[in-house]
Amino acid sequence: MVKSAFDHVRHWVFDLDNTLYPPATRLFDQIEVRMTKFVMDAVGVSKDEADALRVKYWRSYGTTLAGLMREHDIDPTPYLYDVHDIDFTVLDDDPYLASLIKQLPGRKIVYTNGSAPYAENVLKARGLDGIFDAIYGVEHADYHPKPERAAFEKVFGRDGIDTPTAAMFEDDARNLAAPHDMGMRTVHVAEEPTHAPHIHHHTTDLSAFLARLT
Repeated sequence: MVKSAFDHVRHWVFDLDNTLYPPATRLFDQIEVRMTKFVMDAVGVSKDEADALRVKYWRSYGTTLAGLMREHDIDPTPYLYDVHDIDFTVLDDDPYLASLIKQLPGRKIVYTNGSAPYAENVLKARGLDGIFDAIYGVEHADYHPKPERAAFEKVFGRDGIDTPTAAMFEDDARNLAAPHDMGMRTVHVAEEPTHAPHIHHHTTDLSAFLARLT
């Protein structure tokens, strides 16, 4: 039974993008457009070259930002402000999801590879503001991105998370490997399942899954 697999959990960690809002809103499409433009201006390349670099850096380093920092010494602060300057009105309130998260026993946090101010804007647009105990962005991991284990260790250390009593919900399957190795229960939130030893559960609907726990 799924519920019994979470009886020990007292720390709940949620990714943000395409996890706490449905991918169908295409919110991240806006960010990708701005990321490409930023790479074009910062590196001095064409749109096609910028798109290729963005994908390359995401695959190699975890995020486009990490690649820009490591290969081009880019200051992360202007980047994070620029790429997250988007329209949040495409997001809808989700009182049902909010009520389910509130019912989870213990501490609830958001941890994103985006910035904390961006996460706050998303949560407000979704009606999920005020229900989490803390919000962490890539800046809280000293700009080390998921899936690097050092990033998780930094954020979990700051929050005081006891990983054997924690669960993580995440849309990017590779970002669940380190939490799994740290003893956490892992839930892949995505349309298509990824079959891997580090993924305990898969769901296409976060609310439906949480309803089974509460």
